[in-house]
Amino acid sequence: MITKYFLLALLSQLYFCKYVSTACGRPPEVNNANIVNGKKVYESGEEAAYSCRSGYIGHGFNKLICPRNGVWERPTIKCVPRPCHVPKLLENGEMHVTGLTFGKQVYYSCNAGYILRGLNHSTCLHDGTWSDQHQFCEPVQCPFPSPPENGTVRFQTTGQPTTAFVFGHMIYYECKQGLALIGNETGFCLANGKWTNAPQCKEVKCGMPPKLVNGFMVFTLKRRYNYRDNIDYGCVENYILDGSKTITCEKTGIWTEKPTCRAPCILPVKRARIFYNGRKIWMNELPHRRILHTERVSFYCKDMERNCGLPVLTQCIDSKIEIPACFQEPSSFTYNVMFRSLPSEIKQCE
Repeated sequence: MITKYFLLALLSQLYFCKYVSTACGRPPEVNNANIVNGKKVYESGEEAAYSCRSGYIGHGFNKLICPRNGVWERPTIKCVPRPCHVPKLLENGEMHVTGLTFGKQVYYSCNAGYILRGLNHSTCLHDGTWSDQHQFCEPVQCPFPSPPENGTVRFQTTGQPTTAFVFGHMIYYECKQGLALIGNETGFCLANGKWTNAPQCKEVKCGMPPKLVNGFMVFTLKRRYNYRDNIDYGCVENYILDGSKTITCEKTGIWTEKPTCRAPCILPVKRARIFYNGRKIWMNELPHRRILHTERVSFYCKDMERNCGLPVLTQCIDSKIEIPACFQEPSSFTYNVMFRSLPSEIKQCE
């Protein structure tokens, strides 16, 4: 009898346990997240909610329900760092970005010749903003430039500048009248806050100007010639000046290159009709049979196949002139009596 009651009690207890739920322990942890009002024990059907920590954004369902078997399912929520916008560019500088999400930093540096003002870094904050965005690169300043001895400094703008001299600013150097500027005519404010080396103003003398063959100097004789003194040249009659007529005493103490007097040409022909200065002339109409340097003249040749006259051009170059090979100087009889048969007088070739 006892055994019968015992078995009935056991079956009743087993039947009751089948419908009794098991409690859940603490919910699983999620990186960068907290459990809202977390407890040590959750009853079956009770809800646990997750909340991402400051600076993180949740992706996925943020709740779990305690099942009857007391075993939590795997959470689907993921908390990822909140992004920040791309930080502003640093003019005249560079930035190194470690990342664009919460907790990451960007580091700033300036180019040569500039100084960083403000913090050298900025951090992406929990609300998606940067901790500091007031950095800027300030140009290095140079002191007021010192003029060279016996010289002056001229600025890019008229008058004395009202602002400080900064990296990259340019100035001009000038020397007093009669002195030569030895060195750079311009100066620059450098990245180290110093100016480039200033030039020197020195007295420069040149020797006597060189003589010119078949030429002369147009000046009043002087005993000494200084920097930037000028001398003009000319040529004797019938000679042509080739080059600049003026030479100048340079800062090296040497005169600039002198010109040359180029000689005229004497035509080595006594009997001919030529084309010169836009018209036909006989040789005896050309004074001394002379043309000047660089002038051109045409001699007439005969085209035997077409029986016509053909002008061939040649030029005087410093006393030298080449007579066309096809030209044949006529005899005295032909030139004086039969001149109408000369290549210059017959029908001209087309």
